[in-house]
Parts: sequence; C-alpha cells; structure tokens
Amino acid sequence: MPGRRRAASTTPKRRTATRRRSPARKPAVPDLPTAGPGERVWVLAVPFRAPAPGAVWHAGLQAHVWVGAELPPALAPYDPPPYTLERFLEDELNETPRPLPEALPMVPREEQCTGAEAVVASAAAGHRVFLLGDDPGVGKTGTAVMAAREICQLRGGERVLVVADRPAAITIPHWTRSIAGFGDGGLRWCVTTWDRLAKVAELRFDVVIADEAHMVRHTTTQRWKHWKAVSGGARAKDVPFVVAATATPAHTPLELPYLAPQFAQRHDEPLRAWADLPARLAEHGFHVERGRYGWSWTEDPDQRRTDLARLQGWLAGGDPPATLHRSAPWGPVSVTGTPVALTPAEQSAYASEWQEFRAEMQLARKARQSARGRAALLRFRQKAGLIRAQATVDWARAQVEAERQVAVSVEFVETAADPIREALLDSGVAVASIYGRDRFDVEAERLRFQTGAAPVCVFTVTASISLHAGELLPGGTTASTTPRVGLFHQPRFSGIQARQVTGRTHRDGQVSPWRVAFAEGTVEEQVARVMVERLAVSGSTAGADTSSLQEIAELLDADWLPPAALSDTG
Repeated sequence: MPGRRRAASTTPKRRTATRRRSPARKPAVPDLPTAGPGERVWVLAVPFRAPAPGAVWHAGLQAHVWVGAELPPALAPYDPPPYTLERFLEDELNETPRPLPEALPMVPREEQCTGAEAVVASAAAGHRVFLLGDDPGVGKTGTAVMAAREICQLRGGERVLVVADRPAAITIPHWTRSIAGFGDGGLRWCVTTWDRLAKVAELRFDVVIADEAHMVRHTTTQRWKHWKAVSGGARAKDVPFVVAATATPAHTPLELPYLAPQFAQRHDEPLRAWADLPARLAEHGFHVERGRYGWSWTEDPDQRRTDLARLQGWLAGGDPPATLHRSAPWGPVSVTGTPVALTPAEQSAYASEWQEFRAEMQLARKARQSARGRAALLRFRQKAGLIRAQATVDWARAQVEAERQVAVSVEFVETAADPIREALLDSGVAVASIYGRDRFDVEAERLRFQTGAAPVCVFTVTASISLHAGELLPGGTTASTTPRVGLFHQPRFSGIQARQVTGRTHRDGQVSPWRVAFAEGTVEEQVARVMVERLAVSGSTAGADTSSLQEIAELLDADWLPPAALSDTG
C-alpha cells in the first residue's frame, strides 16, 4: 500500500497524523456493528461488571461497543489506548483509524540495534521462529519492536501481535509505550496478554512477539491451543514470523514445543512429525524416556551436556542463527543465602509443622495420591513462610534505614504478602503492593516504589515488571536512583521463576543483589543452598538444570510427585 509503511531502521519512526491503511480486514465474527455517515464504531475496554450506559456487549468481539460520532462522557473512561486489543479491533471495523498522540522518543541502545539485525536476518533467511534469549534488562522489548518493524517491511506485512505476561495493568502500558517510543513504523499493532489469547485466536498476523515465551511450554493447556492458532504452529503455509522472547526458555528440552516449527524446518522434516516434541527428540537421540508421569529427561550430567549442545546447535549453528543470547554486560546477579535464627517458640512451631508435613506426605506417597501430596507441600511452605514473616519485616526495615529500596518476592498472599505488608505499615514503612487479583492498582503501586514514595515493594509476579533504579518512567520522569536490594521470602523451586524475579531489579545496567531467606538448621536451608548453587545455569537454551528440582524433591520426600508439583507450586 503506497505510503503506508516506511523503512524501519533502528531510528524510531513515529506518527501523530491519521494513518493511511489498507481496507479493513474485519474479524470473522457474525453480526458486526457498522457505522453510518459521520459515525464510527467504538470498541471499549470496560472492566468486569462496570456500568457502561448505552454501550452494547458484543459476544463475537467479547467487548462492549458504541456506535456514534463521538464517545459520550460516561463512556470516555473506557476508551482504549493505542495498540491495545480493543483499539486494534476498532481499527478493523472502521475505514479510518484515529490519530495517535505524540510519543515520548526512546533511543535504542547498541545491544538492541544489533539484536534487531540478528532477528531480521533470521526472518530474511525464511526461518519460522527466533529465540531471543537475552538476559533480563538487556533490552528484548526494544529489540523485538524494531525487528518486527523491519520484518514487516521486508515481507510486506502490516499486522503485529504482542502477547505479554501479567499483570496487564503494567505489561500492556509498557509495550504500548515502547511501540510508540521506538516507532510503530505505520504498522497495525495489537498488544494483549497470555490470559486473553483466545480473543485473537481467529485473527491473522504477520509477526507475533511472544514475551515470556516460556508461558507456553506446556501443551496440555487451553493457552497452548490458542497459541498454536495465532502462531501458525499447526500450519505449513501462511504463518507469521514468531519472535520468542524469554531469558528462561524452559526447564528442560521437553518444554520447548513453541520452538518445534523451527526444529522441523532445521531438519527439513514435516511439521506434523514434531507435533509430539518429546517423542521426536527421542528419535533424534536425546536422552529422554517415557515414565509414569510422562516424558522425563536424563539426570546424567554428561548426557545432559550432550543434549544441550545439540539443541544449541540446531538454533545457533545455522547461518544466520535462529537464536541470540547475551549476558547482562553489567554482570550476573549476586544471590546469597540469608539464614534466619528462629526463636525457641518459632523453632517449636516449625518442628511441629515439619513433622505434620512428613507424616502427611508419607501417607500420600503410600496411597500414590499426588493431589494430596501437592496439597501437603503447599501447606508446609505457606506455614513455614508465615513463621519467618517477622524476620523478613525486620530485614526490610534495616535495609530502608540503610537508604536502600527493598523488593520482597513472595509466593503466597495470606501467609506471606499480607502479614509482611501489614507489619511494615504498622512500623511506619510505606509499602507498594503488587499481588492479589484486582486488590491494588498495580501500575500505581509500581510507580510508588519507583519514585521512592514507598521504599518497599511486596510482589508475587515473577516477570514483566521493572523495579530497577533510574528507570525512564511514563511522562519522561526518572525513577529514584536509590540502590535496590531483593529478598526471596521463600526459596524458589523453579529456576525459571527465580531468574525472572532477580531480573526485576537487576536490569538495564543497574546492579541489584538478592538474598534467599531460610530458617536456619531446617530443610529450608538445604533447599536454599540448592537454589543458590543452581540458579546460575537457568539461562541456558533449555533453562534451569532440573537436577536441582530432583534434589529438592528428595529433600522434601516429594520425588515421587510429577515435576510440576515443584516447578509450578507457586
């Protein structure tokens, strides 16, 4: 379409005027609303159960719509920002998109420019999937935006889907600001989250950016079904180019189904031959086998190294490669253990909980009741964390007094996040709270921490939020430069989750040490040791070394449970 796109170099391309575009390709749903002369169809972002007087719910679009020349004042709060799903659908239903506001420019760093060049070279070679595995904070967002822009110019596309992680109140604005700041290139962008993937499953895109791509490492979920649809994972033709962006691709090679289309292409094999990834890896000589709970990867370290080297070769050995991983140039995160000396009363309570857990786990194991075993493990972790809550509060207060800002990562709400938050507030320390569905305005809470208004942030999310010093904030202001320190209130079992958490503060050139709290002289101390020792390997192509999960499972008498009982407990 003449005049629609521009050369998408690493120089940001922005627009403030109304875009020209090809005729609308309307969503394939029945009874679509139409606008009369001088009117337009408005697709609204109405929160659940919020009043929307005059708007009509459209089941096919899964959104409220309004038809008219102007949006009434009562509906104005639901006017969706540019590049969001609702605005994307609105543009599909109208001949002329609305003008875009002036964007705050973002200047790409050298790593982002060279990263975008690598992704574009992969697309130009006809690859299907590119694994962008840079460490947290290196700049995957800017790299992906600039690469998508150039790929669309190269291949003649115009529609880009970005699938972001939760919480949507933070991740979607982050992506929309980045698209505007780095330059949208005149393209049609749609930013949504993994939880809303079903809403775009029937649409077609030219480039798909999967932020935190490890979110689709399990093929038994509805999320995987929708991902296959939007990514073209089951098609041989008319497929988008996929940028899989994640610093933690998987725990094992068995959890890389989203890379299967690229593996199939690499071996010049039919896509359907890779529909069962574990079975295909076995046929290619990987050390995997089918067991009671499905496929598993060998625990032999030499065989693991052999498998990882072969896997890396499939992605990085081509010319051009189909992957890129760069360590943070400001160095790896420092993670150390922090023992908590329990009082006699706390020791007694901890010992009681441990004995109760051991008895329940043995009964569950004897009866082979995995659900009962998982529940026992969950209860024990919650109660053990609750016993140590005051120690975390005291440590956070000491760090604040030392003029540091503190990020406290927790896995549970009622037995960790709530009591820690309440105790800090009672002691006069302001707390930013990023946990609990719809309990807090998560972006407002994040900004309280970033501006220094709240020196402590308690959060349950593991990815897709920035808490580092000196961040460029919305509106052009800068986050406080006070040094950040982080604390895992509970040792994380999953290497993927642990590595992602540390990247919330140790990013974009900012060094932020992390500590792992544990009750001294208990099983937590041994689990924390395993976590600290193994965390460094979680950035490989296959993710975290699962021997850590096996070791933790044995410590907790949970080695008979499926691996997900440990890796996804939180």
